[in-house]
Amino acid sequence: MLRLVTSLFTLLSGMTVLLIGVGLLSTLLGVRAQAAGMSSGTIGLIMAAYFAGFVIGTYWCPAIIRRVGHIRAFTAFAAISAAVAVSHALWLDAWFWGALRLINGIMMVGLYMTMESWLNTAVDNSQRGSLFAVYVTLSLLAMSLGQFLLMLSSAQGFALFALVSILFSMGLVPIALTRVQQPTPVETPTLHLRQLIGFSPLGTFGTLIAGLTSGAFWGLGAVFAKALGLSPFHIAAFMGATIAGGALLQWPIGKFSDRFDRRNVMLAVCAAGALLAASITVATHLPLPVLLALSFLYGGVAFTLYGISVAHMNDQIRVEDMLEASSGLLLIYGVGAVIGPMVGGQLMTRFGPVSLFIYFAAALALLGLFGLHRSRVTEPTPLEEQGEFVLMVRTSQAAIDLSHPEAQEAAADEGEVREDAA
Repeated sequence: MLRLVTSLFTLLSGMTVLLIGVGLLSTLLGVRAQAAGMSSGTIGLIMAAYFAGFVIGTYWCPAIIRRVGHIRAFTAFAAISAAVAVSHALWLDAWFWGALRLINGIMMVGLYMTMESWLNTAVDNSQRGSLFAVYVTLSLLAMSLGQFLLMLSSAQGFALFALVSILFSMGLVPIALTRVQQPTPVETPTLHLRQLIGFSPLGTFGTLIAGLTSGAFWGLGAVFAKALGLSPFHIAAFMGATIAGGALLQWPIGKFSDRFDRRNVMLAVCAAGALLAASITVATHLPLPVLLALSFLYGGVAFTLYGISVAHMNDQIRVEDMLEASSGLLLIYGVGAVIGPMVGGQLMTRFGPVSLFIYFAAALALLGLFGLHRSRVTEPTPLEEQGEFVLMVRTSQAAIDLSHPEAQEAAADEGEVREDAA
């Protein structure tokens, strides 16, 4: 694994630098917007535009990559992202920021596509799972580290926006100079909602709830912390602890789901997540270490939900159908991530900042109740037929190909059989 990571150092280092900037920008915008007097509802709409851009870019960016190639496309996506980041400092206006977030979302999914498809090409099937685990962990830790750059300067000034722009630009350099072979074009995912629900209602609904809660956290977590009166360092610590929990606890919880009925593990995750979210609303009046410990644990269970939902879906379908089903779930997660900040922002405007985590608790409890219903009306998947949990973050279609090498092989084999039959 060390040899593999070393051989891909340029790709992984470029990705890490870029994602440090991503982590800083999302928190910086929330803090800056609230300090300027924007309501939580307005901030939620601005943040939702980013995830809307993600969904749009999922369809637009593959065509751009096919037309000009991976290196040119990556260069363009990174350059526009750097320009967009610094443009936030030029004019503080909700509509202007919403447009910038939409563009940034489109550009970011393009960057993810190019990086992940490169990684997919650079290794064989026996190494893809391990490489993807490293990639996901680095991604979350990089975004967690980005939170602490908030302390370097005032959120009211120009410097932090310029720093994000620099990080986006510097992340481009190792990628542009890489010698790794350019991969095959990225395919556009498809969504067959009725088919997904038919395969696994619980996996589909779990993915939607994961999007609703994660999108709201990424968009409004810093706004919540700022509304509590926390200092920039403590805001960074709160966001960083939650993201680090997702990076460090996702794997052991996911592997636990491989050994037991995955539905029961999802129920436990929902129950623990709802309880922790509710506890955070109380911990706002307790010493900061208590809040940070609870946020770390909450991130650990909440960030696992997407991966468990995808794994549960894969337990119900043929191996050769995994890639198509996972790409559909990717879009469902994206839709949830668009809705989540809008709902969370409106709740915070009406009922105060703690309503954000009440919303998380209610969403997870609702999923838990639905999971309990499904466990009573359907038989569990035999343990020997359950697949393996895979670390998941919502990025691009290329990440699905990288994380499910066995599905790639099965789909390719089925395609060859169909060609021979024809």
